Amino acid sequence: MFLVLKAHCAYTPSGCDVAIDFANNNRTLKMSTDKIEEIPSGDEPFLGILDIALLLVLIAGATWYFMRNRKKEEEPIRSYSIQPTTVSTATASENSFIKKLKTSGRSLVVFYGSQTGTGEEFAGRLAKEGIRYRMKGMVADPEECDMEELLQLKDIPNSLAVFCLATYGEGDPTDNAMEFFEWLSNGDADLNGLNYSVFGLGNKTYEHYNKMAIYVDQRMEELGATRVFELGLGDDDANIEDDFITWKDRFWPAVCDFFGIEGSGEEVLIRQYRLLEQPNVQPDRIYTGEIARLHSLENQRPPFDAKNPFLAPIIVNRELHKGGDRSCMHIELDISGSKMRYDAGDHVAMYPINDTELVEKLGKLCNADLDTVFSLINTDTDSSKKHPFPCPTTYRTALKHYLEITAIPRTHILKELAEYCTDEADKEFLRSMSSITPEGKEKYQSWIQDACRNIVHILEDIKSCRPPIDHLCELLPRLQPRYYSISSSSKLYPNHVHVTAVLVQYKTPTGRMNKGVATTYLKSKKPGEADVRVPVFIRKSQFRLPTKSELPVIMVGPGTGLAPFRGFIQERQHLHDEGKTVGESILYFGCRKKSEDYIYEEELEEFIKKGTLTLKIAFSRDQKEKIYVTHLIEKDADLIWNVLGEKNGHFYICGDAKNMAVDVRNILVKILMTKGGMSEADAVQYIKKMEAQKRYSADVWS
Repeated sequence: MFLVLKAHCAYTPSGCDVAIDFANNNRTLKMSTDKIEEIPSGDEPFLGILDIALLLVLIAGATWYFMRNRKKEEEPIRSYSIQPTTVSTATASENSFIKKLKTSGRSLVVFYGSQTGTGEEFAGRLAKEGIRYRMKGMVADPEECDMEELLQLKDIPNSLAVFCLATYGEGDPTDNAMEFFEWLSNGDADLNGLNYSVFGLGNKTYEHYNKMAIYVDQRMEELGATRVFELGLGDDDANIEDDFITWKDRFWPAVCDFFGIEGSGEEVLIRQYRLLEQPNVQPDRIYTGEIARLHSLENQRPPFDAKNPFLAPIIVNRELHKGGDRSCMHIELDISGSKMRYDAGDHVAMYPINDTELVEKLGKLCNADLDTVFSLINTDTDSSKKHPFPCPTTYRTALKHYLEITAIPRTHILKELAEYCTDEADKEFLRSMSSITPEGKEKYQSWIQDACRNIVHILEDIKSCRPPIDHLCELLPRLQPRYYSISSSSKLYPNHVHVTAVLVQYKTPTGRMNKGVATTYLKSKKPGEADVRVPVFIRKSQFRLPTKSELPVIMVGPGTGLAPFRGFIQERQHLHDEGKTVGESILYFGCRKKSEDYIYEEELEEFIKKGTLTLKIAFSRDQKEKIYVTHLIEKDADLIWNVLGEKNGHFYICGDAKNMAVDVRNILVKILMTKGGMSEADAVQYIKKMEAQKRYSADVWS
């Protein structure tokens, strides 16, 4: 005997009713989610316990299915913005660079440690060139990777890890390479079987030239890794682009020899991003200058940092120079409500906006409609960097907020631009400048670097070169924040950040007027006008006053190098006013003329009257023979030795790294030798010991 069942389900707000007709009898069971109801209709059927159990399971399953669908229908639809490159939205498994290499058939991974974007740019160029040598590559940010996976890289045949690492500050790793540095230095991983190479980005004017790259190169070898090619060192004070291309053009043949592979011949130019024009995207989904989160500049919420800057109102913007043809601004930013905190010696970073006139020029030169909404999408689907900057956006926004259009273009950009020249002579000229031949390097040095030509100038002067605007957006580097030493003390101004900045503008050999991006932008921001807010964040520094206020300090800061010391002096005065013992504060300051560029004159004179400050000042052009702060320091050898050698004082330098800071350090060595009775080697070692003790600090730039 068997039963033939005919069933139907009716979904109602109260649940699911299932009616089952048994074909061999005249009884119907009406079953709902909460009860079974018998409907009498004649003879009693035979229905076993197993039948009932199966029916209950079916009903429960049907109920769950319909209730789940109903819940889904009731959920609101959420839309998610396209995230920019600076924000990682990947899960832990997606951050596995080993998994990405294996699934995509790659063997080359190029890590970068970058503070200004150059290291990342070099890493991208190396990974892109790998295709020529049958090594498909990927770029990776060590901050977004589990670097312990380096131990597994040897499992991939012919694998290679390259590190493009910048040195930052006083020989420190960049922010995104900090965790990798700590893992490498504190651990004892076995890196046997790992193949690697390192290229460093540094500046010889700084004391710790390329310290990070040198350390990583040595440490990798200590842990058993195999160096495929020698360490490359780039010097940004000279020509880091030349250093890089010279190194990489020797690097690739060495890689081919090591792995027994051959290059594929001529370089093929490949677009990394594809263009998607989006005329129908909703206006509220378009990025308008945000660094990361869409609408973050409208809906501000802490914490504020490099990816989420605070829109700070400018409440003061006044001129500090009394005369002359130069300009120096004193700017005060209101950070009330931001929950940002700072100490004297920290830096404030500001995201500038490119000059509107320059943006319009570039748009016309590329025959572009700057209001077109578009996205650039990475053709490498495995890359964590989906876009070169926040997308979708307009070309106007990209050129104003996201791209460095005033910088001197590197040779790889010239090589790509050459393909868009309709005149063969122009094409050959650009190709020549992008080559590694002595003639090409000389042309690049004279026509690009010495002439200070930016991308606009190049397109103006090479009239047959008209690249599409989207390719230009792919090639140009990201616009970076500009950093300024904070010139105030949070003890006096907890809700205000003071900035001291010289307006940058100069005439080039071609007769053009080049203007600094950030200072030009700041100069136009006048309190009381429409929108005088700028996106900022605070960057912590090691440039600190001694924890014991009774210790004496010597500060050397000509020009705007005075900025952090203004904050130091304010803080020392504040401590004195509170009744605390404060050691002597000696400032060596210099400028051209007392009548023109003696900044903060009234404030400094007031500190002198109060006994807080001893001022040593050099006006370089107020007399026939020029006098600089270095001359004053040389004359004060006894005072310097007394403070540093006998009273355990602190020594600070702020300003030009290339000349002033080097000269001051050399003079200090001589003073230690003559007044401290040290040999030159001992004097140099004494300063290094002071650095380790945070008694000798430099906040310098080149």
